[in-house]
Amino acid sequence: MYTARFFTTQLGRASLASVGAMIVMCCFALTQQVSAVPVVTASSAAITGELA
Repeated sequence: MYTARFFTTQLGRASLASVGAMIVMCCFALTQQVSAVPVVTASSAAITGELA
């Protein structure tokens, strides 16, 4: 596993920044998904399967 010494290197700090950016991106995407309200419109033809 990674040790504290690894995270003091430039690669370790870059990996922490990458993980942090992924977490922020996932939280942003989740809030966009939750706040979006799906609009469902259905016609009688679509419900019954009729053809015009």
